[in-house]
Amino acid sequence: PTGAGKSLCYQIPALMLDGITLVISPLISLMKDQVGSLNQAGIHAAYLNSSLTPGQYRKALAFARQGRYPIIYVAPERLLTPEFLDFAMNVRISMVAVDEAHCVSQWGQDFRPSYLKIVDFIDSLSERPVVSAFTATATSEVKTDIECILKLKDPRVVVTGFDRKNLYYSVEHLSGKKKDAYIAGYIKEHMDESGIIYCATRKNVDKLYDELGSLGISVTKYHAGLDNETRKQNQDDFIYDRVQVVIATNAFGMGIDKSNVRYVIHYNMPQSMENYYQEAGRAGRDGGESQCIMLFSTQDVIICLLYTSPSP
Repeated sequence: PTGAGKSLCYQIPALMLDGITLVISPLISLMKDQVGSLNQAGIHAAYLNSSLTPGQYRKALAFARQGRYPIIYVAPERLLTPEFLDFAMNVRISMVAVDEAHCVSQWGQDFRPSYLKIVDFIDSLSERPVVSAFTATATSEVKTDIECILKLKDPRVVVTGFDRKNLYYSVEHLSGKKKDAYIAGYIKEHMDESGIIYCATRKNVDKLYDELGSLGISVTKYHAGLDNETRKQNQDDFIYDRVQVVIATNAFGMGIDKSNVRYVIHYNMPQSMENYYQEAGRAGRDGGESQCIMLFSTQDVIICLLYTSPSP
């Protein structure tokens, strides 16, 4: 489950294997956090993504060719670029670890289509490495998708369980302005705690952000309608406790290692149980007691259907 140490499951083997472990990760912030932690522990690691300048990217690849890094984090979009393919063909890759592997399945088409190209990259290698996949969100359907799409060969499947005893789940039947009043009241009763509020639409995010801000609450927002720099700044403000609350669409939070989130409130019903588990699971990563609250109204069912139905 979220916060239980999936990264150790590929970091430790990476140090034991003879070659490079490529960790395919969807988020720049996740890569930076993990590479920073590894380097602090005395383990050379690097990341390859769009945050690097061309010069920095080439320098990182040059060091990698020299065998400096046993672990390299790479964005999925980079895998099939000519420069990276040339690198991959001329080094020993001992393992490919796919992090947030549910993106191959339920979010593959929408969140990161490049996740569906990972198998093409693996097939292009002269020698097939160990292939591993990790996720906190794996129904039986998602597990089957991961096995099939990544062409895993007789994989060993390990499920450690989903129960996190420090999380308390509840549902409040509210609608309209009552939701806003509930959230404002809850935050004011927990002024010294960090929290995430998930909304189904950007419009709801912007509306709630304005309302809470007008009440003097320390709040920021995150959705795909903001430019990259603003999203990064807002995310960092929340992660480093410069603001208390972030209001966001489901674009926010994957792989974010913030341990002290004490509550996650869903303003609208999530698109699926998998989404809910992933999002609610961002609470209480330090093991402290935390609240996962869903505010439900019948209108949410319509919104959910609109956002999950395939386009004509």
